[in-house]
Amino acid sequence: MSATAIRSETAIRFDQVSKGFGETMALDDVSLDVPRGAFVTVIGSSGCGKTTLLKTVNALVVPDEGHVLVNGRDTAEADPIELRRSIGYAIQGSVLFPHLTVERNIAFVPSLLNKKDTRRTADAVDKWMEIVGLPASLKDRYPSELSGGQEQRVGIARALAASPDILLMDEPFSAVDEITRATLQDEIRAVHERTGITVLFVTHDIDEALDLGDAVLVMESGHAVQYAPPHEVLAHPATPFVEHLVTRKQRVYARA
Repeated sequence: MSATAIRSETAIRFDQVSKGFGETMALDDVSLDVPRGAFVTVIGSSGCGKTTLLKTVNALVVPDEGHVLVNGRDTAEADPIELRRSIGYAIQGSVLFPHLTVERNIAFVPSLLNKKDTRRTADAVDKWMEIVGLPASLKDRYPSELSGGQEQRVGIARALAASPDILLMDEPFSAVDEITRATLQDEIRAVHERTGITVLFVTHDIDEALDLGDAVLVMESGHAVQYAPPHEVLAHPATPFVEHLVTRKQRVYARA
């Protein structure tokens, strides 16, 4: 099962990955490749395994069976701390450090990687604040002084500040209003186009999945039931569940 390749190299490979929690199979024999530079959206019902799949990439979840390879290396053989420092991770609500300013939140990982090069860290903070639309005047503010959209932008900038090859995003925009969400979607699309970073983006919104992704992965009960470009998912849903998602989207457009 593979999506249309953006480039020939594979950034992430899931090879017969399974993971259970008690009697529940969160992932059941998942195999697929994420091409380097792809923007893959992952959608499914709550509990379908999409967040578990995401967390296997940075070893926050360890598979019971199978292998996850990042840039050709099995995550089981990697140092988890080093692995996580090389992968951006942005989640719902951003989860900023409340006692750190915006500048220090964004600088957190780069400062660990470049302890002696403070200028490089400062430049990274400036660069990513500009890219995600954060004015420099916010540098000295604390998370409690920010709006929801600003908090989410800081979280994205922090995830990108170490210039990772891969960005994992777990429903990052679901806690903000629709107008802010649309703006953030435009910004993350622009970041992807500008940097060529590989993005794995979990969402529960079919519109967001189809609009953002150049490939869409549909999860159902721990299985990867379809993995294809958005137009193929719309035109040729692989299962009744996928067809239900697509039909729901088409009904919304029909009422508009």
